[in-house]
Amino acid sequence: MMSFPQGFLWGAGTSAYQIEGHYGRGESVWDVFCRRPGAVEGGGDGSRACDSFLRWREDVALVKELGLTAYRFSTGWSRVMPDGAHPDPKALDHYERFTDALLEAGAEPVLTLNHWDMPASLTWAERSTVDAFATYAEAVAGRLADRVTWWITQNEPWIIALLGYQLGLHAPGVADLGTAVQAGHHVLLGHGAAADVLHAYPGTKAGAALSLFPCDPATDSEEDRAAAVGSDGYVNRWYLDPLLGDGYPADMRAHWERALGHGLDFVRDGDEAAIGGRSDFLGINYYTRRVMAAAPPGPFPWRVVGPSGDVARTDEGWEISPGSLRDLLVGLSRRFPGTPLMVTENGGVFGDAPTHDGQVHDTRRIAFLRDHVEAVRQAVEAGADVRGYLHWSLMDNFEWALGYRPRFGLVHVDHATGARTVKDSGRYYARLIAAGGAAPALPRIEAFG
Repeated sequence: MMSFPQGFLWGAGTSAYQIEGHYGRGESVWDVFCRRPGAVEGGGDGSRACDSFLRWREDVALVKELGLTAYRFSTGWSRVMPDGAHPDPKALDHYERFTDALLEAGAEPVLTLNHWDMPASLTWAERSTVDAFATYAEAVAGRLADRVTWWITQNEPWIIALLGYQLGLHAPGVADLGTAVQAGHHVLLGHGAAADVLHAYPGTKAGAALSLFPCDPATDSEEDRAAAVGSDGYVNRWYLDPLLGDGYPADMRAHWERALGHGLDFVRDGDEAAIGGRSDFLGINYYTRRVMAAAPPGPFPWRVVGPSGDVARTDEGWEISPGSLRDLLVGLSRRFPGTPLMVTENGGVFGDAPTHDGQVHDTRRIAFLRDHVEAVRQAVEAGADVRGYLHWSLMDNFEWALGYRPRFGLVHVDHATGARTVKDSGRYYARLIAAGGAAPALPRIEAFG
């Protein structure tokens, strides 16, 4: 059996707004959005989260305890640039200390610049935000590019456009299709501008992390197959192709012109050249697949119907499909040869809490982790150039509009006290890492008392 390549990165991820808390930072678009009545399930916000800005040493100790060789985190954009224009040296001091502590703990930093918490004064609807993002990237790179190799410019451009500007379910809460397409384009331009900044520093690798959903037809009918192709264009190719290929795909450009009733004038001459050719790797956030069927003609002539039959699901109802991750990685490596891949997010919602013995026996997350790591191994065996696997997430955190209910963590967080408890899945992952990716035997839960 082929093993993982030497130097393969085993890690976990978090983001600033989801764990840090408000202490000492400027107002972000998410602070504003969370104040909308009903915007966040349970009425929560990120004002405290996991209190990680103050408890960061505790979190680095967890990284070391689990034997992670990589840790993905984000520098808070609204912390580093409180007014959107000028850096706060104290914030940069903090991230410098944090990065040094990670390196001392043996973990490679994987740094995300924009994990959605942009300053409240900015919006991706405006092209000027591209320049503001480049200024922010320069401020962070100026401090950390000598110690950080892996840089993620943008996290999930499709989700930013879809939930933030098309449906209004995420910050900034805009619900306008035309604004959404324009905002998504500006996010990609921001990637290009930030990558240009990063590449001025020797040894840096810049990439974007895309939320990729393999799209499968519900039936073998021509209509459902066409629906799957359209969905793939909408979710995946509209972002993959300008980053790694030859610009926006023609079929989706035509789709957007039909849906909006006008041309894409905001895509100016030279824009696609300013986006493409700058990715040293591709970050892949994979959670599940989309099973698609044809829908009546309209802006989106396809619909998600989900898999038929009884399938394994997370507590959020998402199908668990590790084979789709394997096929995704193999397909990407063949379509974009020469582009290294990194699984920058993969995880599931499982709501297990401490039981009678004070431990969290999250056996379903263990099975999820085991099966998805095996899917990555199979992809590597098939020739995919995968450089790392980063589980989402290190700890339970603020899960955006879903509040504090969904639990993705390898570490349980008591949100009332902030107390951290390593789950069985975290200990299992530690053993898997120590074994070079070989799956350990499943843990036995001993009787207690």
